[in-house]
Amino acid sequence: MGLLGIPICQRYLNRYRFASLYSRRYRAPCYSAYIFSSPAGKRPKDHWKYEPQLAYPKADGNMVLFREGKVDPNIVESQAVQTDYINSSYTHGHLNPNLHHQDQETRSSTFTLTNVVPQKSGSNGGPWASLERNVSNLLKKYCKDKAYIVTGAMPYQTERWLKEHRVAIPEYLWSAYCCPNYTKPPENLRHLFPTFAAIGRNDPNSTEKIVPIDRGKKKQFWGYDVRTMPLDTLEIYLRDRFGTFVSVFYNQCSEQ
Repeated sequence: MGLLGIPICQRYLNRYRFASLYSRRYRAPCYSAYIFSSPAGKRPKDHWKYEPQLAYPKADGNMVLFREGKVDPNIVESQAVQTDYINSSYTHGHLNPNLHHQDQETRSSTFTLTNVVPQKSGSNGGPWASLERNVSNLLKKYCKDKAYIVTGAMPYQTERWLKEHRVAIPEYLWSAYCCPNYTKPPENLRHLFPTFAAIGRNDPNSTEKIVPIDRGKKKQFWGYDVRTMPLDTLEIYLRDRFGTFVSVFYNQCSEQ
């Protein structure tokens, strides 16, 4: 899964909500990029959607709800569908989580299969979920203006798949935020601004070269550790894995 794909302006109910870079070959997003806002209200129901323009370039730009029954073969060919995840042992891993948005419509828009990757429940419901909550709390407290987040998938060096080459499985997830205008945090948190990043394990059997394992954690989360790091360290790992220069934020998150 290289950093090559189709840019999608994720549109729901006639409004653009966020952006994703989508790989048709791997039927998964390389990353999703969005503007953070403080969450409010309950978590939306899991009404999953697809992107019609991947199958029909002249289709309306709005994402569409999956309906019961047989799915259009052109949709099945162009992107992931619900049956890809059934009995797979992987959950729907949001790259852009609903937790990082305020209004219900935008939160609902994150439930599209063009925004998720196969993620183990030990990661999705454990250390990675904790990272998402911690980022939300930090940005709510210290970010004075807009905060930008990019979250992506890091593939295995030897590709792994769901359902016989249907959807590529990532070995790691990664995320970084950019907050150019912030309130000065306490001394122990100053290294977290204006940018910070993290890589999370999606496979307890992966080596510890990128993310070490904390064997003192609860058993169900063992091997799904998240390592936080400066933005430039993340970019080094992305460059090594993808074999190309990667700059997550324009001008390294400068206000200029």
